[in-house]
Amino acid sequence: MIVCLRLPRFELTVAAGGPAALADGRPLALAPIPGHEPRLGEVSGAAEAAGVRRGMLLGEALARCPDLHLVPPDPLEVAKSWRTVIDRLEGIGAALELARPGLAYFDAAGLRRLYGGDEQVIARARHALDRPARIGGGPTRFSALAAALRARARRAALVPGADAASARRYLAPLPVSLLAHRDETALLVEPLTRLGINTMSELAALQRSAVADRFGVAGALAHRLAHGHDTPLRAQRSEDRLQEVLELPESASGPMLERALGVLVDRLLARPERRGRTLRAVVLAARLAGGGTWREQVVFREALSDPQRMRLAMRSRLDLLPGPADALMLAAERLGPAGGEQRALMDEARAARMKRLHEAVRQVRAVAGPYGALRALCIDPDSRVPERRVMLTPFEG
Repeated sequence: MIVCLRLPRFELTVAAGGPAALADGRPLALAPIPGHEPRLGEVSGAAEAAGVRRGMLLGEALARCPDLHLVPPDPLEVAKSWRTVIDRLEGIGAALELARPGLAYFDAAGLRRLYGGDEQVIARARHALDRPARIGGGPTRFSALAAALRARARRAALVPGADAASARRYLAPLPVSLLAHRDETALLVEPLTRLGINTMSELAALQRSAVADRFGVAGALAHRLAHGHDTPLRAQRSEDRLQEVLELPESASGPMLERALGVLVDRLLARPERRGRTLRAVVLAARLAGGGTWREQVVFREALSDPQRMRLAMRSRLDLLPGPADALMLAAERLGPAGGEQRALMDEARAARMKRLHEAVRQVRAVAGPYGALRALCIDPDSRVPERRVMLTPFEG
């Protein structure tokens, strides 16, 4: 059985200062992230009652609810609180798949013998969380999510049965708006509703080829979910927590932030816990001088251990800071193989590509002459005349 743990309005609760801030009846919503499209984050129950929804444009939301209070997002505190939840769940032996802050899945099969059954596993997870949560269980991730959305704060909801047919029967009367809770299928809710498809059973009754032809990969996945199937659970790997924080003597911006970033990169790469491994993804965060925090994930095109290339990849992200910063933080999110092994593989692949390229150029010139292989050389990219921007020259390997 797959268990879904859902902490409703987790990001809004953390940013607002706790559950008490949402209990006074005021309509609250997470303010749009600076530098991004002006769309709201999570909203409170009072805001939902006024017609405000997550992802709604700020102007439309204020038109529907003039009394709406915007809460500045606090991604650093959200990440810290979510890490505490993850550590508590991993403490009972759960191998988690993390969908987003406030939503996680794990397979209860490996914990049944340890705790005595599925209900005991759920009870142990609820005790470990030590906070109100909606918990659902089912044969697939999607059916467990559907159950968690219908669960109560102190009582879990379970899908009867343990096969795809049971999941399909459970999902059949539910609305297609359930697809909005999966990132891959969220955009299908509106077009499906316009076409008169309101329930999951109506979606399952359609031909898979027709749905895939109309909506592509997302439509094929939605049709598969409606039939009670889902993709396998992908549990995250437990990684060493590598993090460096640099307190800035005064509110910093511009070149000072770039120098601080260079110091953080050097410190992170010098940590002995890294054990020579490369970095696949990092998190760059800051505590703002005017209050609030900022957080941005940086995924490298390839696993890196070169400080210069890492600084070049992250330097442009500093331009997204909404204001001066009092502290800068850099944390490793995903680690790769050892740097020496990765560099050897890259050098070998690069040498093989260059060898094939030289042979291809030689064969082309043997057939078409010296001007058979050309390359585009940038001359004047700002010119209004297209012919002056680039020119063709013989390719030299």
